[in-house]
Amino acid sequence: MTDSTRTDAEPSDSDAPDVVVLRKGTHGMPISEYADELRERLPDRDVRHAATPSEERELVASAPVVTGMEIDEDLLDHAEELELFACAYAGTGHLPMDALEERGVAVTNASGVHGPNIGEHVVGNLLVFARRLHEGWRRQQNREWRHFRAHELQGSTVTVVGLGAIGQSVVERLQGFGVETVGVRYTPEKGGPTDEVVGFDSDGFDAALARTDYLVLACPLTETTRGLIGREELTTLSPEAVLVNVARGPVVETDALVAALQRNHVRGAALDVTDPEPLPEDHVLWNFENCLITPHCSGHTPEYYSRLADMNPVTVTRLRSELTPRRRGLGGPRASPARPPPSPAT
Repeated sequence: MTDSTRTDAEPSDSDAPDVVVLRKGTHGMPISEYADELRERLPDRDVRHAATPSEERELVASAPVVTGMEIDEDLLDHAEELELFACAYAGTGHLPMDALEERGVAVTNASGVHGPNIGEHVVGNLLVFARRLHEGWRRQQNREWRHFRAHELQGSTVTVVGLGAIGQSVVERLQGFGVETVGVRYTPEKGGPTDEVVGFDSDGFDAALARTDYLVLACPLTETTRGLIGREELTTLSPEAVLVNVARGPVVETDALVAALQRNHVRGAALDVTDPEPLPEDHVLWNFENCLITPHCSGHTPEYYSRLADMNPVTVTRLRSELTPRRRGLGGPRASPARPPPSPAT
């Protein structure tokens, strides 16, 4: 069998893969697309896609670099030559970090990969509610030719909770809309791209909520942010305010949001994440005309894997300089174990 007809998982006669792409994908997109993108960027390296559990175990046994959404300790036990795990998620809290460190495996993450796609998703949601496009769609469905009053985004205040890659992307895309922006982060003294930055202390945060027209949640789920938006916070918001959540469902207390929407304590909500998730078929939120729900797909764009392949350290310095291709029989030192770099400050 020639190389041109060899399958992804079938090793060649004499060498081991440089990079193995594990089988779990994300956003409903096949992970094989990611493998293809890596091959384009690494034409002189042997990139294999492991499509089955047995192929994963076989290929990781001799690969210095493995990349994917996750890796468990069982698979790590087979990865005798592993030097680098390039996580395809921005976060690494789901990884067995202690086990990776014990084995001397360096770890990198994909912080920032979701900035452009989710940033556009957020701005789209803001425009839907500002221009009341959902009401236009409803009237079209009912064949009603009746005017309705819309709003302008210009002149409004947009508060962005979390100034990491996604939050920064939202703020960047709002430039030119004539809005005032307020950023919320753990370390407000560091400043940020918004017109104003506040912390999570009650005085500063509550004061920001009181003048917010659009509240964008783009923060990680932590002890501080779990239940961050509850009954009190929703009451502090203006009745004309709109909440957009692209963070994690539990950042918002669902029952409190349901009550606020039912009683018109807020004008609307756009949820790409929910609690619980998936949202049960019989959940009341599905029936609200002032609630726009998308099934955690704000990051689902064809460019996702391309951007991941561009930014993933496996395609730049780590693979080309620090990791010696063992398939050439050169040996060499293993990469120093390392925790992933921190995500941009939120």
